[in-house]
Formats: sequence, C-alpha cells, structure tokens
Amino acid sequence: MSLTEMLNQQDGERHFSFEVLPPLKGSGTDGLFQTIDKLRDFGPQYINITTHHSEYVYKELDNGLLERHRVRRRPGTIAIAAAIQQRYGIPVIPHVICSGTTIENIEYELLDLQFLGISNLLLLRGDKARDDKSFTPMPGGHAHTTDLIRQVVSFNEGYFADGTPIKHPGTPFSFGVACYPEKHEEAPNLEQDMAHLKAKQDLGAGYAVTQMFFDNEKYYRFVERAREIGITIPIIPGIKPVAKMSQLTMVPKTFHCDIPEALASEMSKCRSDEEVRQLGIEWTTCQCRDLYDHGVRNIHFYTVSAVDSVREVALRLMRQ
Repeated sequence: MSLTEMLNQQDGERHFSFEVLPPLKGSGTDGLFQTIDKLRDFGPQYINITTHHSEYVYKELDNGLLERHRVRRRPGTIAIAAAIQQRYGIPVIPHVICSGTTIENIEYELLDLQFLGISNLLLLRGDKARDDKSFTPMPGGHAHTTDLIRQVVSFNEGYFADGTPIKHPGTPFSFGVACYPEKHEEAPNLEQDMAHLKAKQDLGAGYAVTQMFFDNEKYYRFVERAREIGITIPIIPGIKPVAKMSQLTMVPKTFHCDIPEALASEMSKCRSDEEVRQLGIEWTTCQCRDLYDHGVRNIHFYTVSAVDSVREVALRLMRQ
C-alpha cells in the first residue's frame, strides 16, 4: 500500500512518522540505528531519510588562495533506506532532490529504488548552495520540484527522461512534496507559494509535509486557505521540539519560521540547554494534543538534535 493510500484511510487512529539523516561519511550506522531504536516501539507509520548530494567546500592552498571543491558529506540515502526497511520492517520514504545532481543520476536513483522495492518518495528541490544568492541547478539538472515531478511521472508511465520506453516498467512510485505554512523563503508571498503547491498536486503529488512550525494557528490557516484554492491532498504537520538555547535565534534564521512570543519569552528565561529541552517537550506535547483535538491524525517529527525529546513527547501522548 502506498503512503498516499494509507493517509487517505479514515481509520480514526493517530499515527506519527519521523525523519532521519544518513550518517556522515565514514561514521557507520550505529548512531542512526540508535535513533530508530528509541522511536520504533511507538509504531511509526514510516521513516523519512534525507538526501544530501555534493556541496561546495573551500580548501586553502599554500599560496593563501581558496579552491572550491564539491564533496558529499552524507552519502548512501538509498542504501540506508534499504537497510532500515530490511532491519526494522518499517516503510521508508527517501528524499529525491534536484540539488547537486543531474536528471540522469536521478533516473539511476529511481531504478535502484525500484530494484529494492521502495516505491514511496518525497520529492524536493533541495537547498541552494550556501554561497549562492539563488538556487542554481547543476548542468543537466532540474531547477524546480515540478520538473522533478514530471520526470517521476514519466518514469511511472514507462519512459526514461530522454523519451525511450522502459522495456519492463516496475511498480510506479507514489510521492509527496514539501509545503510551508509561513511560505518558502524564496516565495514573494504566501499566495504564490500555495499556487506552486497546487501545481505539484495537479501533477500527481499525493500528500504534503510542512516545514516545522511552532504556532498551530498558522498551520490551521494554511490548511484552510489550501482547501479554498482546491488543494485536497493530506497536509501533514511537521513538528520539532526546541532543545537548545541557541535555537531561539538559529531556527528563525535557518528555517525561516517564527518562534511565537510566548515560547520565545519562556526560552529567554532558561539558563541552560536542559531547561530549554524540557520547555520544548512541554510545548511540543501541547502542540500535538491541540492538533489531535483539531482532527489531525498524522504528525511528522524532525528528530535532528531532538531524538530524546521526541521520544518523551511520544511517551506523554501515549499516556493521555
């Protein structure tokens, strides 16, 4: 069963999912599996695995000049997805992104995923390079998520990117996309950003997962406006507990989402990261309970630097 089909089932049950990163190059899988071990007993509906293609780094030369190189810090998304699925039997959803790769390489990713029996994807443009003013695709790559969607849809219909028929098409992919209750940082306004989401739905996206947010009212307003313009796919809220004092300024800057005044005020009173972590657990638990009270049945957790907090939130939700 595809994730889209699971999300559209009206079973009345509450479900959660979470996102993990592939290990840093050379780090092994122990840390990743420890993360999953802490959360698997809560019955996750699926696990997202992020994708990180090559990025630019600068190396200082003997003459003092800087030389730019492309490196890949977190390889192995597809292999990690297969390992998780085999080890835990939990559905996996790897990210397939435009950033740092070509149409041809994406095609090879799709073939590898089919061979492994992985048929659910999250399609994303990916972040722009750190030093670029705007997103620049690699030569032979996609500039927009909609272009990536068209490639996957064509692949599902039995054609390679160059139009060549696939002799033995495999199981078609089901896919979702990202959305932004407070708009994407590059969108001029929320209306245009939501129009892009509508276009992704019309091309075949079966669901959307939001960027993290800390104010549920922004999520509710976003969903309401989405429905008004004909976006009917499930919109899964993406949640992350704050866990460090530095996140008071880092989160808005990095993820372009507001921290509500009530939360910011309480974070400012904290004297240690542990106090912030406890506050984050309390705030996120209240967020999730409120989402459940408003009829939400699927919540997605971002776990980076917050695995233990997510586990504590899950425990508290189970007790209610």
